Amino acid sequence: MSATSVLYDAPGKRAKRRNVIYTVVFLVVFALAAWWILSVMADKNQLAAEKWSPFVKDSKVWTTYLLPGLGETIKAAALAIVIALPLGALLGIGRLSDHAWVRVPVGAVVEFFRSIPVLMMMIFAGALYVQFSNVSSDLRPLYAVVTGLVLYNSSVIAEVVRAGILTLPRGQTDAAKAIGMRKGQTMGYVLLPQAVTAMLPALVSQLVVIVKDTALGGAILGFTDLLSQKDTIPANYGANTIATLVVIALLYIVLNFALTTFAGWLEKRLRGAKRSTGAVLGADDADQANAPGAPANASGA
Repeated sequence: MSATSVLYDAPGKRAKRRNVIYTVVFLVVFALAAWWILSVMADKNQLAAEKWSPFVKDSKVWTTYLLPGLGETIKAAALAIVIALPLGALLGIGRLSDHAWVRVPVGAVVEFFRSIPVLMMMIFAGALYVQFSNVSSDLRPLYAVVTGLVLYNSSVIAEVVRAGILTLPRGQTDAAKAIGMRKGQTMGYVLLPQAVTAMLPALVSQLVVIVKDTALGGAILGFTDLLSQKDTIPANYGANTIATLVVIALLYIVLNFALTTFAGWLEKRLRGAKRSTGAVLGADDADQANAPGAPANASGA
């Protein structure tokens, strides 16, 4: 097997030696930085056992604060994901429409909401709910967070979907047209299924962004999510803000790691199914496209 490729040259002895030196230097610098940080924390009494022991010895820290906060974070993220994914897919398909009266307004909506900071949309949504709705004050922060996340992330997902579909070879569309598929059928049966695997890494990254951005509601809007517990726990267990933030950060890491692990497993399944079935049009697709009542060359929206 050749040690080189178009995009990569296998390192020689000198390059390998430099890589080892760089790795050792990085590890030494990292260890010194960690030692300095821990020394400063020890000097400030932040490593004292009483500041960390509540997370191990007192289950109420978890049942009263951390787990309910984590539940609210998951709820807001899940609602935003469930709404933003299909909405973003529709907007992305709309941007590819042959009709200007569909493509232009959809493009304007996507560019508008993609350009506004998500925190600003959360604040604006909260103000709208106060002025023009009967949503209770307890639910208003959740509604505001989900609304801001949906508006922003559906616009970003729309661009991911549009880019994923445009990366497919033109021959896929031509082949679908050749057997009489309408544009809607081509999109649903040919283009989108193939584009999913190409879009999945970018979509997963955006889902992680959604989970992390829920923290904006906890920091600004009074949403009782995981991050908001950084104030309530120290208020009840002493000045252990650093310990609380470390535990909260670890919970975010575990949550996002679980999300990316599931997405990686799903991507492998999808790629395996694609390899086993082949990215071709089946006879069933052709039969459905040519079924009675399905115009052979009608154009979709």
